[in-house]
Amino acid sequence: MIGRMDGPGSTSSGVPTDAALVQRYRSGDESAFSELVKRYEKDLFHYLLKFLGERASAEDVTQDAFMQVHARAGDFDARRAFRPWLFAIAANRARDILRSRRRQPTTAQQQSDEHDAPINRIEAIDAMPELPLEREETREAVQQAVATIPEALREVLLLSYFHEFSHKEIASIQQVPVGTVKSRLHAAIGYFSRAWQAGKP
Repeated sequence: MIGRMDGPGSTSSGVPTDAALVQRYRSGDESAFSELVKRYEKDLFHYLLKFLGERASAEDVTQDAFMQVHARAGDFDARRAFRPWLFAIAANRARDILRSRRRQPTTAQQQSDEHDAPINRIEAIDAMPELPLEREETREAVQQAVATIPEALREVLLLSYFHEFSHKEIASIQQVPVGTVKSRLHAAIGYFSRAWQAGKP
């Protein structure tokens, strides 16, 4: 993940900030939008892959999120950070998909849920703090533990530990108070710790 690119102008190394790229794109510079995609596409996709547990859905939501950025570039407040704004757009769409799955489970989905939690199908997962992942079975145990966490709590854990958003940024993404983020993160860590202790190799 690249360093923070928020704020107007350029970084000390001369790299344009996210806000500067959005402004350039508003002015008709198509390459500025391509640079924003390049900066955040991989990071966003990996988050969605963990959250949704399905590559096709993660790819669709990633594409849709950037399409929304394209359509709503004029609404972006340059005083805000771009990355949390992008993730908020994607998270809202991902939650819609999860709600739709619950309302209309297909036979294939029901069979999959019986045998393998969706999160277990992710192709890669970052290391949780202080967890040894040198063995494949350990990585699988981490995936299993993450899969036990309820949706809203899992989202907070992924945003905080895997993608390093601050509590304030997560609150913006989830549209909840910071105190709610903290309580959800505390609960998520509890879920994970219990599952990890029960199933670690």
